[in-house]
Amino acid sequence: MKEILTRLINHENLDKKESKEILIDISNGMYNNEQVASFLTVFMLRGTSTNELIGFRDALLELCIKLDFSDFQTIDLCGTGGDNKNTFNISTLASFVSAGAGIHVAKHGNYSVSSACGSSNVLEFLGVKFTNKEDFLKTCLNKANICILHAPLFHPAMKNVAPVRKALGMKTFFNILGPLVNPCRPNNQLVGVYGLDILRLYKSVFETTKGFKYSIIHSFDGYDEISLTGDTKVVSNNNEFLIKPKDFNFDIIPSKKIFGGNTVKEAASIFHDVLNLRATKEQTNVVLANSALAISTVKEIGISDAFEIAKDSLLNKKALKSFNTLIELSK
Repeated sequence: MKEILTRLINHENLDKKESKEILIDISNGMYNNEQVASFLTVFMLRGTSTNELIGFRDALLELCIKLDFSDFQTIDLCGTGGDNKNTFNISTLASFVSAGAGIHVAKHGNYSVSSACGSSNVLEFLGVKFTNKEDFLKTCLNKANICILHAPLFHPAMKNVAPVRKALGMKTFFNILGPLVNPCRPNNQLVGVYGLDILRLYKSVFETTKGFKYSIIHSFDGYDEISLTGDTKVVSNNNEFLIKPKDFNFDIIPSKKIFGGNTVKEAASIFHDVLNLRATKEQTNVVLANSALAISTVKEIGISDAFEIAKDSLLNKKALKSFNTLIELSK
């Protein structure tokens, strides 16, 4: 580790093989907490290169409990977290809207990073069963068009790193690894990032994956989703563009309108309100905008057409049906 740290401090980059090997060694507990903390801290100061991130990703995918969803064309909708905006669970709700539209969603998530309530927090509170059993997850995909992949159940090697990350209490490269290590390796992905530098990094990683459709989003005021509080940059396969609220005939909304509350109970209440059509106009519109981009990514259609599909899913309670089906399967 000393040699690696010296190289990194001297602004050298690791190649893919080195990055993969050292993260496997860290995950297998071959270094003490002080060494791991030093390793993470160096990357917090100098950033992560494309090859390093690919190596770290490959390590976690090699070590994880794998899933074979090759019978499905899946999409994952998630964000890196770390934007410190404390929004309600927009991407999770957009996942159910997408599922209600007939798209198979393999939602990879975890407990909160930058808000009072992460996707796993709210779904667990609402009664969703977390498991890594492939047969049950395939049943969920078949019957509800969505399954929930609670990250800690699929990445047991990460337990050696968890105490160090908690002690540091700051964003590390593990925060940006989350969306890259979905154990089913989905065919499509909508991922939100908290900075333009991370957007460019993700683009360079996704470009190395063949047969993979993606949209990476970053709102210019810092959100890791289409927030409708301003313009959002989107980078997808061979395309870059801006999404503006007026593209959906929406007004720009103040950030307080998409606040997620201070407790899991408050977040769950918003979640129920959106699916049951009791939410505010702003809450509903943000979910529909993100759902539209996910549907557009999978179906390779214009975002206006995708928005109409999203509206049909939510307003005709197809999204609610997917959610209720998943809850029933969890009992």
